[in-house]
Parts: sequence; structure tokens; C-alpha cells
Amino acid sequence: MKPNMGMVDRVIRAVIALAIGVLYLTGQISGTLAIVLGVVAVAFLVTSLVSWCPTYVPFRISTRKD
Repeated sequence: MKPNMGMVDRVIRAVIALAIGVLYLTGQISGTLAIVLGVVAVAFLVTSLVSWCPTYVPFRISTRKD
């Protein structure tokens, strides 16, 4: 698992995950939408923490500056 996410990419994903969490906690989203966005938020948070996105691999995308 070679890191393929740069700092900007990681921060953007973390901010989006945080925003989804805030929307859920304030009652702005609920039901199926909340579940789907919750899964997306968890995926974004995990990928930003480990600096690796499995979706980038088949397309050979890397936002990391080496």
C-alpha cells in the first residue's frame, strides 16, 4: 500500500466527512441518505488517515508529491 494521496486531498476528504457528520448530528439528513453519506464519510475519513485511496489504484492516480 503505497501512499497515493497528498495533503490537500486528505484535508478535503476530512472536511467533507466532518460536514456530513455535522449534518447528521443536527438532523439535516436522515434515513437512507444519512446511511449512504455516513458510509461515504467513514470511507473518506479512513482513506485520509492512511493516505491511500483504493479507487485511485486502477487509474494510477496520485495526488501525492514525491
